[in-house]
Amino acid sequence: MTTTARTDQRPDVHEMVVVHRAFRREAGAAADHIRTTPEGDTRRAKVVADHLRLCLDGLEMHHTGEDVVLWPLLLERAAPSTGLVETMQAQHHAVDSHIEAVTPALIAWEANPTHAAGEQLARLFERLDAALVEHLDLEEREILPLASRHVTAAEWNRMGEHGKDSMSPSQLPIMFGLVLEDADDAERARMLGNLPLPIRLLLTTVGAWQFRRYVHRLRAS
Repeated sequence: MTTTARTDQRPDVHEMVVVHRAFRREAGAAADHIRTTPEGDTRRAKVVADHLRLCLDGLEMHHTGEDVVLWPLLLERAAPSTGLVETMQAQHHAVDSHIEAVTPALIAWEANPTHAAGEQLARLFERLDAALVEHLDLEEREILPLASRHVTAAEWNRMGEHGKDSMSPSQLPIMFGLVLEDADDAERARMLGNLPLPIRLLLTTVGAWQFRRYVHRLRAS
């Protein structure tokens, strides 16, 4: 069955482009964070490893929201494009496989950050980055136009609610800061405008300070 959302009910799918921008940036920087960590520096390795785990958790949260909310709706409503949705699901599984390979290597490197362990981990992240970018490119090019036509704004917002509910209070300001870091003023206003007032105030005050401190520690050379 093909169902098209009314124009006044259509979602702001550009939100996903803003979120993807953060995943692209952080996945692309992962190998460099690892390779520039001095051999044997366990304190620096922990900072990097904690950041990479946060990004992996954020990516898993993002993909789970699509798995639970978006794909079932498009499979039901967006015929004959169901093959494309199935490709998206397969790409999620491929990204998951790369994350499964990264996870034990990240633990081992954090505990003993040798050059050899770091190089192995960096290469695993580069493979993950390549698979992720391929997926995000296809999703933005093909899936977002489908979602705009076949998913309502209320349904779309359920993905964001799923994400907020999945994050801990300590993760929320950091993840949101990463998402907004490269956003322009209009994108920032739209993303913040979708949040309840208490959360918006938290993210733009104490949360913004926490994020600046976090980024300084991560990216200080």
